[in-house]
Amino acid sequence: MIVRFHIDPESGLPHCETHGVWPEEVLDVLRGPSDQGPGREGTRIAEGQARQGRYLRVVFKHNDDGSILVITAYDLSGKSRAAYRRRRRRKL
Repeated sequence: MIVRFHIDPESGLPHCETHGVWPEEVLDVLRGPSDQGPGREGTRIAEGQARQGRYLRVVFKHNDDGSILVITAYDLSGKSRAAYRRRRRRKL
């Protein structure tokens, strides 16, 4: 699986880093067990837990060449995090 990151034009870094999320954590969520669903305008949303324990939401898009473009990622908090944890408990 080839994963590319949207680069922020102002900083030159992956956009997820502006939210304090490292690319390695994004890869943990995409490769591990996660809840995935449709997003807006052809994107997909994955919610999962990184190896470090953080709960993240990753917004990404599948490209025609089979690669994945990660648009952004940020921490799950509050009700969103509680809902994710509830869904995971039901699946186990």
